[in-house]
Amino acid sequence: MSKPPAHLVFDRPLGRRRLARALAAGAEPFLLDHVAAEFPDRLAAVLRPFPRILDLGTPGPALADALAGRSREVFVQAAPLEASLAPGVLGLVCDEEAPPFAPESFDLVVSALALQGVNDLPGALIQIRRILRPDGLFLACLAGGQTLQELRLSFAAAEEEVSGGVSPRVAPFADLRDMGGLLQRAGFALPVTDVDVLTVRYAHLFALLRDLRAMGATNLLVARDRRPLKRAVLLRAAEIYQEQFADPDGRVRATFEILWLSGWAPHDSQQKPLQPGSAKARLADALSTVERKL
Repeated sequence: MSKPPAHLVFDRPLGRRRLARALAAGAEPFLLDHVAAEFPDRLAAVLRPFPRILDLGTPGPALADALAGRSREVFVQAAPLEASLAPGVLGLVCDEEAPPFAPESFDLVVSALALQGVNDLPGALIQIRRILRPDGLFLACLAGGQTLQELRLSFAAAEEEVSGGVSPRVAPFADLRDMGGLLQRAGFALPVTDVDVLTVRYAHLFALLRDLRAMGATNLLVARDRRPLKRAVLLRAAEIYQEQFADPDGRVRATFEILWLSGWAPHDSQQKPLQPGSAKARLADALSTVERKL
């Protein structure tokens, strides 16, 4: 069997199959529902209308349902697979890394919990910038670097102890400090990033794994170990998880770090930073202090 290209991090065809299986069986919606409910609040401060909206890659209809009332003309949900759609929402299947739309097609592009699974995040952001109209808005959230840190540490310790080595089992999620730079690199104006940390408590490790499977969010790494997980590793990971990440009542914690991104397609009406040296007032005067030259 031929090896995948070296630059691929995620097995995206496998991800689509697992997500389709999860949705067909009744996907666990709590995390997607949590972030979808926040999109209308974040858009409430923007008074301008968004006639053409694209929901890019969100796995399910939760975000489309939350924002369907914001669009008077067309709302497109471009997802890895078809889902039940709200009235007035069009649907198609596409790749988030190569959205099949003409330049300047949309006034608003949103995405929830999808972009952490692309192989070329900088390229995906550039493509999103390309399909936004001037002064169009991009608003998205994705899993951040602290997501499932407890699971990562527990499996690594258990596998090292039982097998004498470690294989990748939890994805290398993006870091908040890098996202602002990626937005600027993609050509977005006025980029903003912030973080929301959600802690979910479970009876034990196996309940968390059951939820991840029901989200279609199990291991999609190209470099994953293809051999079946040893029972001894799984049981030891559950013990370590309980020992290190349990609350006094015995329930264990799971961290979901949600990174929020926003940026605008450049337009002449937007605020511009002043040129260095163009200030007309001295900082020392504003602070009522004495300026001391170096």
